[in-house]
Amino acid sequence: MDDGRRVRRDRNRDSVVDAMLDLYNDGNYAPSADEIAERAGLSARSLFRYFEDIDDLCRVAISHQIDRVRPALDIDARPDAPLAGRIAAFVEQRLRLFDAIGSIGHVSRIRAPFQPVVAAELSVARSFLRHQAARLFSPELAAMPDDLATTMLGVVDVVTSFEGYHLLRDDQQLSVEQIGDAFTTAITRLLAPPTSAV
Repeated sequence: MDDGRRVRRDRNRDSVVDAMLDLYNDGNYAPSADEIAERAGLSARSLFRYFEDIDDLCRVAISHQIDRVRPALDIDARPDAPLAGRIAAFVEQRLRLFDAIGSIGHVSRIRAPFQPVVAAELSVARSFLRHQAARLFSPELAAMPDDLATTMLGVVDVVTSFEGYHLLRDDQQLSVEQIGDAFTTAITRLLAPPTSAV
């Protein structure tokens, strides 16, 4: 394949992925080949010169969006910093990350039961976020009995998950600021040292 054809192929492939992501952002989580092709400015038949099928295109689109949001995975805090500052940095990162992930988070969860590759990528992402919380809040967790630390980490992980964020935003109609306040309050209470009985 000459350089000109390769450039055109890569450009068209990128156009199809961008079209798929645009349709997801519009709330169309299962677009047809015709809808994708129309958005990309190509023929429906030409889509399958670049992808094996719609599932393959979906997998590539999810991977592409994950690469885009990778910088949002960083947390500007260390485990030895004051707890309040760590919680603030953690909550800010989760809000920024979930906003950046956008509709692809919903799509990956819809597709995961039917696409093992998507399910595996989702599992890796969830594991990363859980370990990130475990590392950042390691001093507080280490001060707890092992069983309690495991439970508290699990609750922090669930409360501040993509699913938790969207339940609060979409079902409870909370603003992003209110969700941040809820995350902060929940983490603070979950990690607080037990009070001594008087």
